[in-house]
Amino acid sequence: MSQRFSRWMQRRTLPGLDPGPYDIRIRKDLRVPMDDGVQLLADLIEPAGASGPPLPTIVIRGPYGRSGLVAGEAKALAREGFPVLFQSCRGTWGSGGTFTPQVDEQRDGIATHRWVRAQPWFTGRVVTFGPSYMGYTQWAVAGKLQRDDPDNAPDALCLLVTMPDFGAITWDNGAFSLRNALGWSQMMSRMIRREMLPLFLGMLRPDRKLLRGFGTLPLLDGDVAATGRRVHWYQDWVTHERLTDEYWTSQSHTASVTDVTAPVYMITGWHDIFLPWQLRNHAQLTAAGRPPRLTIGPWGHSAREMGATAIGEAAAFLKEHFSGTDSARPSPVRAFRTGTGQWHDLPSWPPPGVTGRTWHLHQAGRLHTDVPDGGVTAYVYDPADPTPAAGGPSLEPRQGPVDNAAHESRADVVVFRGDVLTAPVTIAGAPVARIRFRSSRPSADVFVRICDVHPDGRSMSVCDAIRRVSPSTGDFEEVEIELWPAFHTFAAGHRISVQVSSGAHPRYARNPGSGEPAAVAATTHRAEQEISHDPARPSHVELPVWAP
Repeated sequence: MSQRFSRWMQRRTLPGLDPGPYDIRIRKDLRVPMDDGVQLLADLIEPAGASGPPLPTIVIRGPYGRSGLVAGEAKALAREGFPVLFQSCRGTWGSGGTFTPQVDEQRDGIATHRWVRAQPWFTGRVVTFGPSYMGYTQWAVAGKLQRDDPDNAPDALCLLVTMPDFGAITWDNGAFSLRNALGWSQMMSRMIRREMLPLFLGMLRPDRKLLRGFGTLPLLDGDVAATGRRVHWYQDWVTHERLTDEYWTSQSHTASVTDVTAPVYMITGWHDIFLPWQLRNHAQLTAAGRPPRLTIGPWGHSAREMGATAIGEAAAFLKEHFSGTDSARPSPVRAFRTGTGQWHDLPSWPPPGVTGRTWHLHQAGRLHTDVPDGGVTAYVYDPADPTPAAGGPSLEPRQGPVDNAAHESRADVVVFRGDVLTAPVTIAGAPVARIRFRSSRPSADVFVRICDVHPDGRSMSVCDAIRRVSPSTGDFEEVEIELWPAFHTFAAGHRISVQVSSGAHPRYARNPGSGEPAAVAATTHRAEQEISHDPARPSHVELPVWAP
C-alpha cells in the first residue's frame, strides 16, 4: 500500500485527524498462549523507520475484530511511532476458546502482558489503550497487576468511554438496561457466528428482530426473539438481578481502581453510556492523589468525531510521559459546556465554585425555589403501553439531546417547569432528585429527566436517570436518584424543566409491576403513581450551580 493511499485511508476512517509521520507494517495472526493452553490471535502494527528513543508498546484487547474501522485507532497510534499489539479476546475473530463477556479478561490480559514483555520487539514499556470493552480489559488487569505483580503492570492507561464494572450499567439502579444489553448481545452473537450481512444491515436501519426482542416478556426470552437462539451471557445477565451476586462482584474491578499508580488519560462524552461511572473512577483516583487527565466532549458512545481528539490527546499524553515532550495542556480537565458550545480548561471536575441550589416540584406543574404549599400529582403507568425512551445515552448511531415536547404530552409523563430565566444558570456536576413517591404496585420505576425549554417551545434533554423501588408501607417514600453528570448553561429566556415518569422503554426494560424477578415476570399490571408536594418533606431537585 502506498504511503499516499494509507494516509488517505487514515483520514477516511478518523475524520479530523492528520496521520502521523510514519508508515506502518503489520504482522498478522500472532499466537499468544494463555495459561490454560488456549491461543489468542493478535496483530502487531509497527511504525516503519521510526527513529529516536523507542516509544512504549501499546496493548489493545477487544472482541470486535482487528480490521476495518475498529482498527483505525490502532493504526493511527502506530503512525505516531508506537508499536501496537491488537489482540482479539477469547472466542472472537479466530482466537480460541469461548467468548463469555468480562469473565476471562483478567487472566487473559495478565497472560498477554507477561507475553508481550518477553518478545524481542518489545520496547521496554507497556501502555494500554482502547474504548468501551477495550477499556474494561484495561481495568481488568491494571490494579491487579500493580498490587500482585508490579513488574508486569501497565506503565500508563488510556481509557476511552469505559468503566470497570459492566454489571453496574446492566442493572442501572435496579433497572435492566434492555436496549444496550440485548442490542449488544445480538451484535456480538452475529459477530461470533460471522453473520456479517445481518450485522451490517442492523447498523443501517431498525432491526425488526431486535425490536421484537425489546417487546418480549419475560425478559428471559428476549435473546431468542432477537437472535433466534439462546445467548448464554444474556441469560446470565437477566437472571442475576442483584449486583451483590458473586456473578457480578467477580467481574467488577472498581475496588482495584485506586491500586493503579500509572498515569491515566480519560476521554468521555456527555451522552456516553458509561459517563457517570467513568467520572466516579476519575474521582477515585483524584481522591487517592493521582488525578487522571480528563476530556469530556459533546459526544455519545460511538461518535466518530471523538476519534481524532482521543488519538491526538492520547499520543501527546504518552509522549509527554515517556519522551519528555512538553505538555500543551494548560489544565488537567478539558470539558465542553453544552448550551454555549464552549470548551473550558478546568483544574478539576467538578470545577471550583459549584454550589447546590434546590428547585421544588409544585402541584400544577410548577418548578420553583420556593417550598410548595402541598398537594399530590398523580399519573398512571401501564407497562402494556410503556412510557417510551425519548433519546438518552445509547449504543445507537443517533446520540445527543432530543426534543421532548411531544413526549411530555403523554399522560404518563408529568412535567414541572420553572419561570423564564432572567439570567443564565449553569450546572456542573450531577443533579440529585429526591422524589416523595408511592405506587399501587409492589415494584415501580422512577425516571427523572431535566430539560432545557427554549423560547420556541423545544424541550431539549440535558440529563436523566432511573431507579427501581419496592414501595412497602403504602405511604410516600423518598426516592433519591443521582442524575447523569452535566455541564450545561440554561440561557436567559429559557426555562428549566423536570419531568417524572415510570419508564423509558426500551432503554430500560419496562417494570411489569408484579414484584417478581425481572427475568421471569410475564404479566403486566397498571400502576397508579403519586408524587407528594408536602411542604414539610417536598419533592425536589438539587442542581449543582456553577459560578465561574
